[in-house]
Amino acid sequence: MQSRWNSQDADRFIQDAVGAGWSEALGLRIYTSRLIGQDPDLVLHGGGNTSVKVDSGGEAILHVKGSGWDLDTIEAPGLPAVRIAPLLPARSGGKLSDPEMVALLRANLLDPTSPNPSVEALLHAYLPFNFVDHTHATAILALANQADMRETVARIYGSRLAYVPYVMPGFDLSIEGDRIFRENPDCEGLWLENHGLFTFAATAKASYELMIEFVTLAEAELARAGATPDGPQASDRDSDAGLLERLGSALSQGGSPFAKGLAMDFRSTPAIRRHAAKADAGEIVSRGTVTPDHVIRIKPFPLVIPAGATSAEIDQALAGYIERYTDYFERNAARASEPKTMLDAYPRAVLVLGEGVIGLGANAKAARIAADLLEQSARVMNSAEAYGRFKPISEADLFDMEYWSLEQAKLKVALSG
Repeated sequence: MQSRWNSQDADRFIQDAVGAGWSEALGLRIYTSRLIGQDPDLVLHGGGNTSVKVDSGGEAILHVKGSGWDLDTIEAPGLPAVRIAPLLPARSGGKLSDPEMVALLRANLLDPTSPNPSVEALLHAYLPFNFVDHTHATAILALANQADMRETVARIYGSRLAYVPYVMPGFDLSIEGDRIFRENPDCEGLWLENHGLFTFAATAKASYELMIEFVTLAEAELARAGATPDGPQASDRDSDAGLLERLGSALSQGGSPFAKGLAMDFRSTPAIRRHAAKADAGEIVSRGTVTPDHVIRIKPFPLVIPAGATSAEIDQALAGYIERYTDYFERNAARASEPKTMLDAYPRAVLVLGEGVIGLGANAKAARIAADLLEQSARVMNSAEAYGRFKPISEADLFDMEYWSLEQAKLKVALSG
């Protein structure tokens, strides 16, 4: 992976920021956030987060990516400013629920109309560096989704990365990541098991280029094992129009979330076809998503159908999917500490064996996002299986991510409206 830092571009972002009354640091934060966001092998569609700490009249302020913003097009309003000092007691206090954490962050926004800060804002605040970057890089995910990687990570990175075993994103990750950093104060980043990578430094350029360097080292490790991930590829085959028609008909029946509208985005690339042609492709994709937050977009597993599936085969597969998803919900909701409301049991992703993948959504944008995630997932799973075995987070952890309290709160509001 190559750094795309350009000093002239960086200067232009500085000038734009100063001209708008912002700090040079915020201008550089916008610049390197976009560099990260515009590389699909670093983040996709709202994934990852970035931050910068600045001094405002003698008060330490954190600008951190806000909910609803994508890094590739982020602007200053997408990096809401939060007072750091009131956040520090939470690092040694009792556990906060996610709603309590959001309330703490919102109470300390400089502008109360700003979007919610990232759920990992506390970790950004606690790390003692001006610039912090977090990505879900393809090469990192191919290695992070392997079992027992602590020694391998140490071999590749030495003490430069500290290893963080999987914990739930949000408050738990912020506290655990901070604890592990304090045990390894000379590290330059955090390796998040089954999740991604953090880097941090005093300058925007240094933090960004550490990210590029560490991803490049992961690429080298995969290449050493003959597991180099493919880069992003354009879809090079047309969809089976008859299959899409039959699939659309099955998915749009009464009671379906798609009854009022369904968009489908078919993708077939050499990497996707290699993934879809594996004898155990259906079993591999059933293990879970390549990074936890993907479950919000594409559910914990896709619908799997054969190429050229008949209407009867699609109906049978869909019925099986709904039964499996319902069982998944009931099995995991039974152990939850608070009542859970089941989301719809319909897929957002389809694996067409031997042929390709299909992103599903209520509109073209949602379908495109799902297909983009599936395209990256195929490349990650190919590389992970070539290196060893793709082993994502457990079903229980996946459920906790899909049904975390913040998402449930949004659902209750929607239902009550």
